[in-house]
Amino acid sequence: MTLADAAPDYFTPKDGMFLATLLIVRDIDRSREYYERVFGATCVHDANPLIMKFFNSYIIINVEGGPTDDKPTVQAMAPKDSNTLSCAMNVRVTDIRKLYKEWKSRGADFITEPKDHGTEIRCYLRDPDGYLVEIGQGL
Repeated sequence: MTLADAAPDYFTPKDGMFLATLLIVRDIDRSREYYERVFGATCVHDANPLIMKFFNSYIIINVEGGPTDDKPTVQAMAPKDSNTLSCAMNVRVTDIRKLYKEWKSRGADFITEPKDHGTEIRCYLRDPDGYLVEIGQGL
């Protein structure tokens, strides 16, 4: 099986392009298990990088590492402090309270319950490496 066979719309987007999220993690197996268990994501490519399909998007997961020939001065590092936000996934849903209960039962570490902010209801959770994920529902 080629890479394109594993996830054809990832490697050749039918509309020419799409946006995916790259996460640099400390333990790729731990992250795979977490995103499968909590999010219900499906692995479509096993390693270098790990690619997980999540509804109509992809989460690309790779381990920490030093510079490469195409980014010779860049260190790939997971967040050192889970309380400092520099990047976050944003998941929009139609029933936030249902998803909150479902993912909490799967082991999600939510910061608070869903909160009403007038135009949307939202809450946040952290993955095992400290990445923040916003879950939101419009009103």
